[in-house]
Amino acid sequence: MTQEALLALMQSHGLWLVGPMAVVEGPIVTVIAAYLAKLGYMTLMGVYLVCVLGDLIGDGMYYWIGRAGPAILPDRWLARLGMTQARQLALEGHFAKSGPRTLLIGKWTHSAGLPIMLASGAARMNFTKYMLWNFAGSVPKTAVFVAIGWFIGSAYSAIDTWIWRVSLGAILAAIVVAFVLWQRKRP
Repeated sequence: MTQEALLALMQSHGLWLVGPMAVVEGPIVTVIAAYLAKLGYMTLMGVYLVCVLGDLIGDGMYYWIGRAGPAILPDRWLARLGMTQARQLALEGHFAKSGPRTLLIGKWTHSAGLPIMLASGAARMNFTKYMLWNFAGSVPKTAVFVAIGWFIGSAYSAIDTWIWRVSLGAILAAIVVAFVLWQRKRP
């Protein structure tokens, strides 16, 4: 779907359409919806609340997909993915110790979010704690995208491109930092 078609649909159907779309693709939907709020098609507070809620619903879905994954995938698929019993225990230990920080990194880098949310489910992180930390990450993240949409939303096509570029840069930087830290810990 083109961004122009998305804009027209959101303009004609309002928050009833923004909500489900925010579940699937939050950032650009939030930017376009905030732009439409500036034009008077929706309320800004309504856009903000619906986009936070949509983001959290999506996060919950990804958690439950991750949680069900190891139970429903055949053992040979788990082996191909490298999910051994030792790695499962290490994943659980990581999320028990560093879950909040990992979730916030995933939430704010955008591109790392999906694998981190799936992994937190696979690690069986406490769901309430998971949702609270995602809420803590969604509130400022959504506010940033609402502000972008309100102030420069007419450039939504360019903004979508920049969201992905910044997200890719953030994930690459995180990989480099993780690699450097891993190298330092090696004997």
